[in-house]
Amino acid sequence: MKKFGLFSLVFTMLFLLAACGSNEEASTTASTEGEKTEEVTISHEYGEVTVEKSPKKVVVFDFGVLDTLEAFGVEVAGVPQATVPKSLEKYAGSEYTNVGGLKEPDFEAIHHLEPDVIFISGRQAELYDQFAEIAPTVFIDVDYTNYMSSLEKNFELLAEIFEKEDVLASKVQELKASIDEVNKEASASESKALILLANEGKVSAYGPGSRYGFVHDAFGFKAVDENLEVSQHGQSITFEYILEKNPDVIFVIDRSAAVGGEVGAKETIENELVKKTNAYKNGKIIYLDAVNWYIAGNGVQSTQLMVEEVKAALK
Repeated sequence: MKKFGLFSLVFTMLFLLAACGSNEEASTTASTEGEKTEEVTISHEYGEVTVEKSPKKVVVFDFGVLDTLEAFGVEVAGVPQATVPKSLEKYAGSEYTNVGGLKEPDFEAIHHLEPDVIFISGRQAELYDQFAEIAPTVFIDVDYTNYMSSLEKNFELLAEIFEKEDVLASKVQELKASIDEVNKEASASESKALILLANEGKVSAYGPGSRYGFVHDAFGFKAVDENLEVSQHGQSITFEYILEKNPDVIFVIDRSAAVGGEVGAKETIENELVKKTNAYKNGKIIYLDAVNWYIAGNGVQSTQLMVEEVKAALK
């Protein structure tokens, strides 16, 4: 009976110890499972998407976004390497996965990367569903009728996703100060400007509220024509029109140079008619960085570079 009692006591103790261990393990598991990664839910033109904060594997198809992430010190895994802006040339290196072209994504390469998030913009918009099948996909757009507010909204979204709000604050402050400086001087000038896109011998113009209208709306340059059609590709014009309007400043974006075309903007623009304008006579035909303006704009750093470029018209 004594032996039986001792055996029962030992058995009971072992059972209790095992139960305590089991409960501790269950508690630890529950605690681990209870930890939730912070997320951001984004509503955009193509629906709603939820992204984990500080994603590790990032694919970027918009160079403005890439430019901003570069400013934030965020590493990315994949970019379209067919046309990489000079300011972002490090991303053409072999340490980054080439995910195709801006309009021809390599979906096999993207699948292989298994990204945590993909950023796209207008050039890839029609393929949104295919991107979304691979990973959470964020569509980044810019409202050119409200340019600066739209840019800030995009910057703030990226800062929230990657938890870089502190970095953003100083970058935006610097950018706003530069824009205010240019705006103050340009607004005080009586000079009127015209923004042109040269493309394989043809020319289109942009006015206020258009794709490049921020030169007027945010940077403060007066428009030589307030009634230009607001279009993504600009209003097609003639060289007679340019002479008739006779701008004091002409800003030129060479699309051919941006996409690898053959005919340069200078050859197209500086003909006998344009040479009669005030802009030509005063040396105020400003050739802008084509890749930066046509492909890589709307980033924190690229917008700062744009501000610096238009300053040449104020000298």
